[in-house]
Amino acid sequence: ARRGRLVGMAASAVDDSALQARAVALLRAVGQRVTRPRIAVLSRVLAAGSEHLSADELLEQVSASDGGVAHRATVYRTLEGLTTAGVLCHVHLDRGLTAYHLADEMERQGTSPHLHAQCSRCGRVVDLPPDAIGDTDVRIRRATGFTLDASPVAISGLCEACSG
Repeated sequence: ARRGRLVGMAASAVDDSALQARAVALLRAVGQRVTRPRIAVLSRVLAAGSEHLSADELLEQVSASDGGVAHRATVYRTLEGLTTAGVLCHVHLDRGLTAYHLADEMERQGTSPHLHAQCSRCGRVVDLPPDAIGDTDVRIRRATGFTLDASPVAISGLCEACSG
């Protein structure tokens, strides 16, 4: 059983064309080559909106949209490249999963990345504001000398629906 919510694949061809056009425009805006795998992966991330998708979910969606031609290695390389380029951000979830989402403007500039929380019961991932942990990073640095970077990992807990 899959944890979290799979974004539906019922988008029409018109919606897919619009997503592909947005993907091409975004790739060009950040100076990336426009390739078929990049358009396919980025289109699925754009379609997901605020959802955080795993590489396997993206592979499944890209394969469904291109008749099963997508290869796992190509999707993983594309995700890595788009993350390195600052187009996507990733977050490490429980059980070794990594989820991806579109980087916002502040993340592309390397400032104030938002944080993530994952429900330990249903798997839902939510965005948290950059200051969600307050001065915890300062207190940890003072006490241990360790500089905290919580942006690539999800804080575990229970979402509102599961805690009620």
